[in-house]
Amino acid sequence: MKRINNSVIAFSLFAGCISANAQERKQLNLDEAVQLGIQNSKNLKIDAAKIEEATADLLDAKNRQLPDLKLSGSYMRLTNAKVDLKFLGESGASGGGEMAAPKSVFLGQASLSMPLYAGGRIRYGIESAKYLVEAARLSTENDKIAIAYNVAQAYNNLFKASQSIKVLEENLTASEKRDETFLKMENNGLIARNDRLKANLQTSNIELQLLEARNNYHIANINMDLLLGLPQTTELETDPQYIEETEDTKPVDYYVNEAQQNRKDLQALDQQRKAAQLGTKAAKAENYPTVALTGGYIAADAPKFITIYNAVNVGVGVSYNLANLWKQNSALKQSHARELQLEATNELLNDNIRLEVNREYQNAGYSKQRIAVFEKSAIQANENYRITKNKFDNGLATMTELLDADAAQISANVGVINAKADAVLAYRKLLQTTGTLTIK
Repeated sequence: MKRINNSVIAFSLFAGCISANAQERKQLNLDEAVQLGIQNSKNLKIDAAKIEEATADLLDAKNRQLPDLKLSGSYMRLTNAKVDLKFLGESGASGGGEMAAPKSVFLGQASLSMPLYAGGRIRYGIESAKYLVEAARLSTENDKIAIAYNVAQAYNNLFKASQSIKVLEENLTASEKRDETFLKMENNGLIARNDRLKANLQTSNIELQLLEARNNYHIANINMDLLLGLPQTTELETDPQYIEETEDTKPVDYYVNEAQQNRKDLQALDQQRKAAQLGTKAAKAENYPTVALTGGYIAADAPKFITIYNAVNVGVGVSYNLANLWKQNSALKQSHARELQLEATNELLNDNIRLEVNREYQNAGYSKQRIAVFEKSAIQANENYRITKNKFDNGLATMTELLDADAAQISANVGVINAKADAVLAYRKLLQTTGTLTIK
């Protein structure tokens, strides 16, 4: 029997070691969390691919100003071909000679085309592609700021859940000790059984709150692990000094001006508008002719018939689509419509930015005011519990009054922590709306 007990103990210790190793603990502050979130963001990987695509479009636009050189060669086998060269006159086939009958022909040629003038289409295309590359880069920067805030929001939820657990655990311990004291008092006839049961019910309520807080913590922890690209078994510990990161706010006009100067989505839209303007110019250039420097080389060989080599040609080619005289330029109309659309989008975005900044400015101020109110409430609740406890000990307060005072104390203390955390997050949201949320 003793041997079996020893085996059970050894197995329990072994299982405990495995469980401890499987659950990795990691402590990190908000800046570290933001860095991990950006490094492992799936959205930023998509943005990187979009930048590569825009860069490839720019390369394609630049390639259009370079010359095209094409080489071609062919070998043809002929069957019963009869060639009558009329320019030979009487000495040809009509003079009694035999007609040439080549069995095969080899033909090789090279052609060179160098654009000289295309109405500005090539130049406008290159400049437009550059603007679109910059727009893609700015969109990525805007997404980074959004990701930084999303990580901060998840970090804030994790911090509040962990702090709530600490407060509730402390209160649960105190409540359980109080239950032990009340049980002794009941056994000694000092309090009624229903009063002791009320205290037990209060303890059960604290246990339920603690279970809910732990459940919220585990959900927030998994969410953070996914955002940061960490294994889902990683248990994260937040920085206790997180809620001390408070700063004084400036007048609202300051943040509106900051947003107009620093919002990356606004800057990206400006680059798109510039690209659209160049697209309109390129569409107008469709009505102009194109001029190119041309050159070529031809070599041919038909055995026992003709051989050509060193046939080099150089010239200037002009191309113009006469259909432009009676067809309307649909590309120009589409480009002009694109300009109008982007202009309206720009006006709408500016209005939304003003609304967002003013809203988050008000929320930041409101969050700071909530801290003062909750701190005042916590002081009052703690003092009320102390007084009620003294009254209860002296038989001047009921059990219900004591338990109500204890519940109010717990709620107020948790409220202070949550209010401070929400104020930090509200300020970061204000910085996000201005485009100045720093990413260290």
